[in-house]
Amino acid sequence: MAGAAHCSLQAKRLLLDPKFEGYKLSLEPLACYQLGLDAAVAEVQLRDDQYTLDHMRAFGMYNYLHLDSWYQDNVYYVDQFGRVMNLSVTLDTALQKPREVFRLPTDLTACDNRLCASMHFPSSTWVTLSDGTGRLYLIKSGKRGSSASEKWEIVFNEELGSPFLVAHSVSFIKSDAHSLTVLLLRVEKDELDTKGSGFHVTLEWVTIAERKESGHRYEIIKRRVLQGKSVPHYAAIEPSGDGLMIVSHKPFTFMQSESDKLEENDDAKVSNEKKDPLYYWQQTEDDVTVTVHLPQDITKDDIKIRFSPDNLCVTLKDQTPLMEGNLYSSVDHESCTWIIKEDKRIVCFCYLEKEIYCPCFTGLCTFPQTEIDFIVPTTSAVLHSRNHSINFDVVHSFFQNPNPEKENPPCNAQELEECDAFLEDGASLCRFDGDTLKVTHIINLGSNQYLFSVVVNPKEMPCFCLRHDVDALLWQPHSDQPENMWEHIATFNALGYVQASKQDKKFMACAPDYSYAALCECLRRIFIYRQPTPLATVLYNRKEGRQVGQVAKQLVATLEANDPILGFQATSERLFVLTAKTLFLIKVNSGN
Repeated sequence: MAGAAHCSLQAKRLLLDPKFEGYKLSLEPLACYQLGLDAAVAEVQLRDDQYTLDHMRAFGMYNYLHLDSWYQDNVYYVDQFGRVMNLSVTLDTALQKPREVFRLPTDLTACDNRLCASMHFPSSTWVTLSDGTGRLYLIKSGKRGSSASEKWEIVFNEELGSPFLVAHSVSFIKSDAHSLTVLLLRVEKDELDTKGSGFHVTLEWVTIAERKESGHRYEIIKRRVLQGKSVPHYAAIEPSGDGLMIVSHKPFTFMQSESDKLEENDDAKVSNEKKDPLYYWQQTEDDVTVTVHLPQDITKDDIKIRFSPDNLCVTLKDQTPLMEGNLYSSVDHESCTWIIKEDKRIVCFCYLEKEIYCPCFTGLCTFPQTEIDFIVPTTSAVLHSRNHSINFDVVHSFFQNPNPEKENPPCNAQELEECDAFLEDGASLCRFDGDTLKVTHIINLGSNQYLFSVVVNPKEMPCFCLRHDVDALLWQPHSDQPENMWEHIATFNALGYVQASKQDKKFMACAPDYSYAALCECLRRIFIYRQPTPLATVLYNRKEGRQVGQVAKQLVATLEANDPILGFQATSERLFVLTAKTLFLIKVNSGN
C-alpha cells in the first residue's frame, strides 16, 4: 500500500461527554405490534461446506430485513415463494399486511448451492436484487412505499457466476448516461490456501450503464474484483462511483487481468531493480553485521574499508566513499573485520565494546545520496525486535530525511513500540480509487472495534460506528472532501462498553437522527439506549451533592416469539424486528 496517505480519525470534542454517568433502566412500556406473515422468510441455512467464520459472518449472520432509507419506515424481505414483500408504515394502529411488490422469476429451490436473496436501494426509483443463485437484477421500481405508483420492472438481468450477496450499490449520471454500480460479495474456495481456512473473500465491483446506441439497453461496461482473507465489516461505493471504501480485518487487493499482470510484472521488475538496497544491516547484543552490494566489475583489490571506534567508511577504487558516517555507539575497531562473498557482497563485522544493546548503526548519516535509491517506508518496515534485521535504506530515508518538511518527517525508530506499527492483518479502513485500482487513503483502526453501519442520508455513503474507548462514535464518509473525508457526527455514550457485555447480541443499529441506539440478541430481547434528555423533575446525585440535569435511559423489550431473530432495522420512530413467521414493530419515539 505504498503511496497511500496514512490518515487518522479526528473526534470532535464537543460531541464527547466525559461526565456521562451511565444509563438508567427505565420501566416505561414500549408499544409493540406484530404482524403474522403469510409465508415464512426465505431463510437459507449454512451448508456443511460453509464452516468457516467468514461463512458465518457473511451468510449465517445475514440481516434478512432491508430498510429503504429513501422513504420513511419502509422495509422489505423475501419469502420462501420468492416474493419480495413490503411493509410501509404510516400509522401504527392501522397496520396493513405486508404486500407483494415483485416475484423472482426463478425457482430458488432448484439451486443446491444458493445463498439468501439480497437487495439494495441505490436511489428512490431503482433496486438492485440478487436471487442468491448468481443472477443480478436491476429493477426500476417507481416511487416506492405507495401501491399506486410502485411497480417493479426488470431492465437488466444476467448470470454473473457463482452465487453472491449484494453488498452495496449506487446510481449516478456520468457522460449524460445513467449508470449503476454494484458491489457483490462472495466467499470462494481457495485451492492455493493450504495453511489457512481454504477460502478467500471476493468483492466484485460491477458497473452497468445505459447504452443509447443499443436502444437505451443496460449493459455491463466494467467488472473489477478485489480479493481478501476476511469478510469486510463495511464496504460501500462512493456516490459518484469513482471510489470504494472498505473496513476489514485483513486487507483487500484488486485482482488484475492477465494483460494487466504482465504489464505490472514488467513495471515491478524495473521497480525492484531500482529499489534494491545498496546495503543492509542486522544487530545482536554483541555485534553489528553490515552487508554491502558491489558492482559487477569490482575486485577485492578495489575495496578499501576503514574502521574506527565511531566511524565506518567503505571506498571503491579511490572514488567517493560508497558508505561513510559516524556510528551511534563505539565499537571495538581493532576486532572489526570484513570478507567478500562470491555473490559480490561485502560483509563487515563490527563488535560492540560494551554488553549493552544499542542502535549503533543508525548514526550513519553522511552518504553519497545520488548513488542510493531510497525505499519509501511504512511504519511496519521499521518494526523490530531485540534481534532484528532492518533494510538500512529504509532506516536512513525514514529517520534521516534531509528535508523533513516535504514527504517523510523524521522520527526515532528505537522508540517505536509494536502498537505503533500498522499490522497488515489488523483492522483497517481503506479507500480505493476506481481508476488506478490502488489504495489512496488508509486508517489503522487498531483497537477501534467496528460496531455497525447506518444510512443517515441516502444520498451519502453509509455511516459506520466504531468503538472509541467506552463510547461508540458515528462517522460519516465524505468522498468529495479530501481534507475531511471522515466526519465525526454523533456519539453514543458508553455504548462501546455496554455492547461488549452482551454476549448473545446479533444485530446493532441506531436511529438516523441519532436519538437512540439498539441491539438485539439472537432470541427475543431488544435493548434500547436513548440519548440523554432533560429531566422534567429535580434529581440530585447524592454521592456528589449536585443536581442532575439530564438522564440517559435504557429500555428492554421482550418479543413474544421463540423463533430466532432474522432481521433488525431502526428508523427515527420505530424498530423493525423480523423472525421467520412474524414482523414486529416497536414504537421507540413518537412522531413530530
